[in-house]
Formats: sequence, C-alpha cells, structure tokens
Amino acid sequence: MMKYIKEAVSFLNNRGFENPEVGIILGTGLGRIIEKIEIKAEVSYNHIPNFPTATVEFHKGKLIYGLLEGKKVVVMQGRFHLYEGYTLRDVTFPVRVMHLLGIKNLLVSNASGAINLSFKKGEIMLIDDHINLQGGSPLAFRGVEKMGERFVDMSAPYDAVMNQKIEKIASEKKINLHKGVYASVVGPQLETRAEYRYLKIIGADAVGMSTVPEIIVANHLKLPVAAVSVLTDECDPDHLEPVNIEDIIASAAKAEPDMITLFTELIRQL
Repeated sequence: MMKYIKEAVSFLNNRGFENPEVGIILGTGLGRIIEKIEIKAEVSYNHIPNFPTATVEFHKGKLIYGLLEGKKVVVMQGRFHLYEGYTLRDVTFPVRVMHLLGIKNLLVSNASGAINLSFKKGEIMLIDDHINLQGGSPLAFRGVEKMGERFVDMSAPYDAVMNQKIEKIASEKKINLHKGVYASVVGPQLETRAEYRYLKIIGADAVGMSTVPEIIVANHLKLPVAAVSVLTDECDPDHLEPVNIEDIIASAAKAEPDMITLFTELIRQL
C-alpha cells in the first residue's frame, strides 16, 4: 500500500500540491466551502494514480488545493463509501495520501439523520464519539503494523482541542451546535423503524454511512481529527416518512453556511 500512496503523492506534488497544513473531507451536499478557497490546483480523482473514483451523484470527485484563512488546505470534494463497492482500505486511501502530503490536522463533514429527536434537520452536531456498525476495520490487513500501531487506542478518537475550539466558535457566532455520538452503517438503504429504535437504544444521536473509517485511520496515523454532522432528516420511528433526497439536500444546504463558519474559523485559529 505504501508504494501506491507514494505514487499518488508524487503525482500531486508535481501538480502543485505543496505542504498542505489542513485536510478537509466534504460530505453529501456540502461543497460550498470551495467558494472560500483561493484555489491553486485541482485534480479529478480519476486522474490520480491508485485513487478510487466517486460514483455518487452528490459527490464531485475532485481533490482541491489552495489557501483558506491563510492556511494551505487540501480538500476532498466528494468521498468514498462501502456501499459503492469499495473496501475500507479504498475508502481511507485518501486520508493516508493527505497525511503523506503533509497535513497536520483533518476536518471531516457528513450528512446524517438525527436519531436524537431533540435534534432537528438543518442543525449541526459535533461528533464527540462514534459507533462502528460497518462490519469491519480499515486497519484489518496484513502489514498494517508497518504503517502505525496495529492496536490503535480509540478512547478519545476526536481531538479535544479542536472540539473545544469548535464549541467556542459556535457560542461566539450564535450557532446552534449539538454534540453527540455518530453511528456509521453500510447503507445505501436507509434504516427501518426497528433499526432506528435499536440505534437509539445503543446510544447513537445521529446515523450515516461514512466518516468512521476515516477517523480510525486518522487515529492510526496520530493525525488530530474533528468531525461534524449536518443533520438532514429526523429519524422518528413512530412518524417515519419515505426518504426524499431533494429534501435531504435542501436541509444540508440550510445548515452548510454554519458548517463553513465553524471550519473556516477553526482553520484560522490552527
């Protein structure tokens, strides 16, 4: 794997991706932060050696490099998922590439459903902890110990310093920011009423189909990471309505300006 990572990094270095300080992974419907970036270089995923290709219609499929709040950033405009047929190693390959490029901090966003019914769609949740329900680990492969500690501690997977900064920014900017536990499932189907009840029982506040693999690999690399969920629907098993993708995208768009504020202010302070 290291050979493949180095090939991708060499390709990106040759196209102007020089010493980024912060990596950003953008979730479904959350691409407008790109408008705040002074773009220096961008490459489609399918041009990068050994990179997967985004297949979801809501994910652009570009790696973007530029300046944001005076910091060099590298941004994944679109991510990868198990439900696209990729492995957990494929899904997390870009995190390893960004790390070798030089990032010192990683920010992750996603669109998710609110299990905690005191949370409403169009609001944001800072992820404080997670539950991995994807049935595997991106670290479960032969030779992983050559890339970092095999038995990675996950007692505090989200960086406390960045989380505290995000909470302070939210307070100062009057952003309604929840904090909770994110459950990651395989998808792509959404959950049944019984599954929503189960998720609530085991302690989830929100559910989605991404993020946790990237967080695990960031911890494997000892890369400080923070993540926020944009809540796009309310998962009330007693009043469940059929999924409406247009409504989900609209809810993401409603919350996106607050997410952009949190990320840009945090980057300025890093």
